[in-house]
Amino acid sequence: MAEAKKENWFKRTWGKVRKYFRELRSELKKVVWPTPQQVGKNTLIVGACVLVVGVFIWLFDFVAQVGIDALIKAFAR
Repeated sequence: MAEAKKENWFKRTWGKVRKYFRELRSELKKVVWPTPQQVGKNTLIVGACVLVVGVFIWLFDFVAQVGIDALIKAFAR
């Protein structure tokens, strides 16, 4: 029995690429895109969160530095 000849590499690969983009297009149609107002609101929320976390990190760093300086002065006599 003769085996069926496989398609060449280029045809197989091109078929997979076409299938990928076809499925990608299908999935992108299902996406609910945010409105510009939602994007602006979410951007402000993220910015505020970054600012708050930055302040907490700065405070922790400042307190830790003061504590370390106090320890060094205490043991450097």
